[in-house]
Amino acid sequence: MTIAKPQPGDYAPPFQTYVDDAAARGDDALAILEGQQAVLDHMASWPEAKAGHRYADGKWTVREVVGHMADAERIFAYRLLRIARGDATPLPGFDENAYQLVAGFENRTLADVVAELRAIRQSTLPLIQSLDAAALEREGTASNKRATVRGMAWVTAGHFQHHADILRDRYGM
Repeated sequence: MTIAKPQPGDYAPPFQTYVDDAAARGDDALAILEGQQAVLDHMASWPEAKAGHRYADGKWTVREVVGHMADAERIFAYRLLRIARGDATPLPGFDENAYQLVAGFENRTLADVVAELRAIRQSTLPLIQSLDAAALEREGTASNKRATVRGMAWVTAGHFQHHADILRDRYGM
């Protein structure tokens, strides 16, 4: 199965950056998600000594960025599941900064947070692989915006890629 790029309106406008980041890697969200395994493998080699690094005052640590990636992927997959299954209940947004205040990522090892992200991805992939063409086109509401399953798959791939690029370019990871 190929998950072709969504149209504007298949995801909230603030997610355009994520869709663009994913599209820079290819034209199939599923292949992009599967290819990100190499990034997850690389993350597993990161030293704990760098886990608390911030590239500027007020920015999240490496460990917090990885934790945010895990939180967001879990939420995006939940939204994708609900919409794919035809649930028309509007889904609320989330405030990633409020999540960080209570997440406790700094009380865990980087290896543990990376392992959580890997486990979430291992759950996300079979969900997305199980979708048929009709499911990809189903639409719902997330954060008061129209979203399709296709759009959510691309947002999931793009959000991961966006933060992986930041970790590489700004954190030197």
